[in-house]
Amino acid sequence: MRKQSGFTLIEIAIVLVIIGLLLGGILKGQELINSAKVKSLATDFRTIPVFIYGYQDKFRSLPGDDAQATTHLVSGGSAITNGNGNGIIDGSWDDTSGEAFNFWQHVRLAGLAPGPTNTADPSYRPKNSEGGTLGIQGAPNVPITGLRGTYVMCSSGILGKFVLQLDTTLDDGTTNTGSMMAAVSGTAPLNPVANSAINEASPYIVCMAF
Repeated sequence: MRKQSGFTLIEIAIVLVIIGLLLGGILKGQELINSAKVKSLATDFRTIPVFIYGYQDKFRSLPGDDAQATTHLVSGGSAITNGNGNGIIDGSWDDTSGEAFNFWQHVRLAGLAPGPTNTADPSYRPKNSEGGTLGIQGAPNVPITGLRGTYVMCSSGILGKFVLQLDTTLDDGTTNTGSMMAAVSGTAPLNPVANSAINEASPYIVCMAF
């Protein structure tokens, strides 16, 4: 009779170790990807104030609100629209016209930010690493109830699992208090969502006042 051969305990142990290492590598890789996304999202929130202060330093005006934008900026073929110069970036962060919308053209033509300056370009409105839209607006009107600041920047389509990390990185770690809040998309002003109600797989709008 032929003896049946099988795996020895040592061979089984080696296979289990290899599987464990592979799973560990996959999980670690996913963790690094998630960390990179949060870092990119945080960079957006840190960068936009730089655009505002850089433009103010250069022209003594707010981008989007600049009443002399046609004088200050070289169009390069793009039609430039002046703001009303009232010291507020009027409109909503997700508008498709007006000062909040023209903000991006002004900072780009001023050499402060990359991107298309033609407002009709399909890629004119900037996107975050999750494919959501970025935008900014002035106070006192705010997109999420309870936010306090001169300016409010918002970023949409951010998954809940990133929202919590993002708030911990840039604010107080609580998604319905502080200078950064999260809300479900809808008609502004939106109600902030508490940590306990955040669904990791659902998209949120995250706004930060400064």
